Amino acid sequence: MANVAPSGANVVVIGGGVIGLSTAYQLAAAGVRDVVVLEQDTLGSGSTSKAAGGLRAQFSDEVNIALARRSLEVFDTFEQRFDQPIDLHKVGYLFLLDDAQDVADFEAAVALQNSLDVPSEMIEPAQAKALSPLIRTDGLLAASWHAGDGHCAPEAVVQGYARAARRAGARIITGCAVIGAEIKDGQIRAVLTRAGRIATEQVVCAAGAWSGGVAELFGVHLPVEPLRRQIVCTGPVPGRGDRATPMTIDFSTSFYFHDEGPGLLVGMSDPEETVGIKLGRDDGWLTGLAAAVERRAPRLAEAELRSGWAGLYEMTPDHNALIGIAADLPGFVYATGFSGHGFLMGPSVGEVASALVRGQSPVIDVTSLDVARFARGDHQPEKHIV
Repeated sequence: MANVAPSGANVVVIGGGVIGLSTAYQLAAAGVRDVVVLEQDTLGSGSTSKAAGGLRAQFSDEVNIALARRSLEVFDTFEQRFDQPIDLHKVGYLFLLDDAQDVADFEAAVALQNSLDVPSEMIEPAQAKALSPLIRTDGLLAASWHAGDGHCAPEAVVQGYARAARRAGARIITGCAVIGAEIKDGQIRAVLTRAGRIATEQVVCAAGAWSGGVAELFGVHLPVEPLRRQIVCTGPVPGRGDRATPMTIDFSTSFYFHDEGPGLLVGMSDPEETVGIKLGRDDGWLTGLAAAVERRAPRLAEAELRSGWAGLYEMTPDHNALIGIAADLPGFVYATGFSGHGFLMGPSVGEVASALVRGQSPVIDVTSLDVARFARGDHQPEKHIV
């Protein structure tokens, strides 16, 4: 039901993407009554629906590896758990490396991943070519590979979590923007929305690229900035062959591609992009993409561009997520700032955020992701962001 706010709730989750819906499901499934999700637009309409759908455990940060690994286990059985097909393709992730320092960083990360039961490996350029035949290996020094990674359909995951959350008793309200908050004596008293006031003492901020502004309504500072990322889809690509194409990433440029229907889904960051809520496409970005394609996968240039879209990364200064409880507002839990890997971590982060709301210790220790790390000066940047 849209645009009808209840007078009160035990927990209000702000954001109807995969993080918010996963959290709402976990809360309701744990027996928390009167869980309400507020989404300013339609479910998944923010960053989730614009994601490339990548699922990987190849990170440089131990907590990110743990969160990703647990989420991959959920995606593996998502259809059985939630009666929702998600078009899962476990085709692997292949990072192509042409810089000696990047090779050293990935070697260290692979060793860490292996110690955490992720069987990734460093491979030679010729092996990478065999896995992803469209690539040109000129200049490559090595590659990082994990066969257990892949991709799936974000919209389907959103539908699965939304239905499961509703079945467990959560209420989801779309088209309902949050416009303010009531706080008294250091405690949340209500969330103010365009559809009315909702009395509550517990809030989860899972608003993605909009989280910085939402948090400010509660007097909480979260250093999250929106940054546009663009994607195009092609028609058939000459030379692709019949075998499945892994998620292939040219790490030094961030150019990547994977199978999508008869063609490929292709994306890349724009080094000239500036911060802001910008959802329109900018075809000037295609110039840089074309150069990266010519350098690393020239056969892609022969394919027809059929569609495309723009979405938002929710960036933090160290490219790591923000997960924790606000120091000066104990009813305010935040789970945001994933800098491009929020979709794939949705299942595990929902578990973690639910535990924080319920005053329990999360299954994965996320203390290092508390926003206070910036004041302490002990943050460790995630190196494997694309």
